[in-house]
Amino acid sequence: MPKHPARPEGSHRRPTLADVAKLAGVSLGSASRALSLPAQVKPNTLQAVNRAVSQLGYIRDGAARALASRRTHTIAAVYPTLNNPIFAHSTHSMQQTLWSLGFQLLIASHEYHADDEAALIRATLERGVDGLIMVGTDHPAAVYTMLEQYDLPYVLTWSVDESNHPWCVGVSNFDTAYRLAQKALTKGHRHIGICGGDISRNERARCRRKGILAAAAQGGAQVREEWIVEFPFSYEGGRAAIRHYWNLADGPTVILFGTDLQAMGALDECRRMGVRVPDDISLIGFDGIEEAAMLQPALTTVRIPAHEIGMRAARIMARLIAGETVERQKPMEATYIEGGSLGAPRQAFAS
Repeated sequence: MPKHPARPEGSHRRPTLADVAKLAGVSLGSASRALSLPAQVKPNTLQAVNRAVSQLGYIRDGAARALASRRTHTIAAVYPTLNNPIFAHSTHSMQQTLWSLGFQLLIASHEYHADDEAALIRATLERGVDGLIMVGTDHPAAVYTMLEQYDLPYVLTWSVDESNHPWCVGVSNFDTAYRLAQKALTKGHRHIGICGGDISRNERARCRRKGILAAAAQGGAQVREEWIVEFPFSYEGGRAAIRHYWNLADGPTVILFGTDLQAMGALDECRRMGVRVPDDISLIGFDGIEEAAMLQPALTTVRIPAHEIGMRAARIMARLIAGETVERQKPMEATYIEGGSLGAPRQAFAS
């Protein structure tokens, strides 16, 4: 097998920065600056160093780099679940933005097990990260204590509810749910069901419920206790919710779900059970994932600006790490999407 023409002397020896500098024909300092501060070197130097890195297969020592700069160039993002397309959209834009700014993204998830969140974040911080991005504003006190101890910048996403943190990137879940419930009221619905997740450690679910209840009270609509239910944020959670409402002697004429996944599962269960949507029952989602528009009927929902949340959170984090002043964030706007799953009430949903 022919010897690689650019390999340093010595079999299997890992190429070093000195090897890169020698092959590129530049000083060691210039090679180092080209890799760590590319904007500060001449284009010809940067091109020569990058070509040498490619030819040698050189990989920077992350531990040594972190020790020298006191930075890992890694940002952690902790999500409640990875089983929802809406979070995947946000993660994609976050990762691309961070990469363009010289950072890598480390992703972790506690799958809505709130009691595991503090331990998960502790393990993440112990790996060494420069900042933390979290979903929501309701987190255990132990989490905020750790962030203070580590003096670590953090950004909260998806929600601005129930927090005074200046860097919350998201929507007001209360206001968004309030306006969504008003759409149902405009159609004539006065018997409203609410299907969300556990509200005890989730301000997004909590404030969405509060927003719907506020709109219902203002519009003179009924929301009976048995019409407010908690099920997992999943297809199966939505299916189980419809079976619950089906077993009631008298049910709502419209159900507002905490996520599109729940509403999509409910719509599928209605099809299986022979329940007509929206003739027998109207369904409304929350998130605005693309798949919701592919159903028959298409889901009425509200689109959360997932891509924009990911990009903005990444840019804010990079500025915080650089020591820049970042202004307090204003709530982002959600977009109402009218599908065919919301119609005028025909009759109460009864077994």
